[in-house]
Amino acid sequence: MSYELREELPTPEEFVALREAAGMAPRTLEAAERGLPNSVYGVAVVPEGEDEVVGMGRIVGDGGTVYQLVDVAVHPDHQGRGLGTEIVAALVRYLRESAPESAYVNLMADVDGFYERFGFEPTAPASKGMYLRIGADEVETV
Repeated sequence: MSYELREELPTPEEFVALREAAGMAPRTLEAAERGLPNSVYGVAVVPEGEDEVVGMGRIVGDGGTVYQLVDVAVHPDHQGRGLGTEIVAALVRYLRESAPESAYVNLMADVDGFYERFGFEPTAPASKGMYLRIGADEVETV
């Protein structure tokens, strides 16, 4: 099967469904509707001659000083075909062509050894990644 990489974002519905299919943390449709238009750049992968999005990735940030690769996902039925590599290569190519020289690019990843081939390095011990998830089980602090 051949695929087409498009410089576009999935619809909010496709985004939510693909994250779920790929086993990623869920995002609500409302969050996707609000967040996707704020992307700096994104790509979607579809099988040749079809419109069903089976892979995606995007870049968020301020467009100058900081960028983050996010939402890199491939539907399990289409994994193992190099689509994730194509997605990240397109995102990194965009950054190398568009981001200012001093820009900082980061990502959170759970795939050991994948992103290093694109030049990414662990931040620890110089710094450590942290997160805050907004949700119903959130603990209020003072």
